[in-house]
Amino acid sequence: MTKEKFLKIVDRIRDGSASHEDVRLYNAWFNNFTPNSEWDAEAGDAETIRNIMSRNINERIATRRVNHNITPLWIRLAAAASIVLCLIFGSFYILQKQEPDQPHYSNDVAPGHSKATLTLANGQKVLLTKGLYKQLTQGAASIQIDNGIIYSKGITDAAKITYNTLSTAAGEQSPYPLILPDGSKVWLNAKSSITFPIAFSGKQRTVKMRGEAMFEIVHDEKHPFIVQTDEQTIEDIGTIFNVNAYADETATRTTLVEGKVKVNNILLSPGQQSDGHSLKKVNVKRYTAWQNNDFHFENDAIESIMKELARWYNIEVKYEGDITTEKFTAQINRDKNLSSILQILENTKGVHFKVEGRRVTVTK
Repeated sequence: MTKEKFLKIVDRIRDGSASHEDVRLYNAWFNNFTPNSEWDAEAGDAETIRNIMSRNINERIATRRVNHNITPLWIRLAAAASIVLCLIFGSFYILQKQEPDQPHYSNDVAPGHSKATLTLANGQKVLLTKGLYKQLTQGAASIQIDNGIIYSKGITDAAKITYNTLSTAAGEQSPYPLILPDGSKVWLNAKSSITFPIAFSGKQRTVKMRGEAMFEIVHDEKHPFIVQTDEQTIEDIGTIFNVNAYADETATRTTLVEGKVKVNNILLSPGQQSDGHSLKKVNVKRYTAWQNNDFHFENDAIESIMKELARWYNIEVKYEGDITTEKFTAQINRDKNLSSILQILENTKGVHFKVEGRRVTVTK
């Protein structure tokens, strides 16, 4: 693509007239931006440009206050990207000389990490981390830990069924999937747990969970898969779905990614969410971003955002004075230190933070 053609696409993105094809071409160019680009001589080192573009597109420019007339997210992100590009090509040497933002908090907090605990029926605890290889046996069942927690498909007498629990603390996320005896997969977010039998028997395959988990279920019409939370009974009908059942949330929310699922006998289709009483259409990425190690805030109140941050960074959140009513939209990688996330939110000028140890105070 020539520079002139690309800049025309940028103009259409900025004025809101860009088509999906324009955005596709823009993304294709961005993803293939290499040191051999024809613009190197004008703008400088291409890899540096790409890093600046990516940082600004995904974090600083995409983070903003939103109003009731919300522009579709892909248009906002693309428009943000076009602004960054124009700044880069017009002022690249100035950007190169800028010092990185300096943290203005008394201390920082590292992000959460990949770690979980498997508790066996006899009380034995196995600490799970990336790279761990281990083989365990429980009666007739075997467990292999190798880039997954893999349970054998053994058959056990219903009277002898025992249960295991996979759990994560605040600041932890399961390092690999739990693969149940039927081949179904489960991923845990921070501060979550799932209790399951070491082998399925009887007419139903039932597990119990708290916190948040993503399920990818192997469908078996004769043996329905049931997920039980404190507020919902979820039945798989050939499904990938996310369940958010944190005790500090106002409701348990099940979001369907693929297939069909019943929540308290309410049938969901892909892209729908249920609190166990009603249905609504949602942006699935908002509720599954954690599995890709991202925060995805979309028209969210600061209280909702701080709950997510508290679970991942293992922090205590306090509020002083009036709480801002502004809404926030952003997609941010979860590998960043807490100060980076807070600075991005503060850029909106709608909220401020004070960090003392693991306590974060929120002010307007």
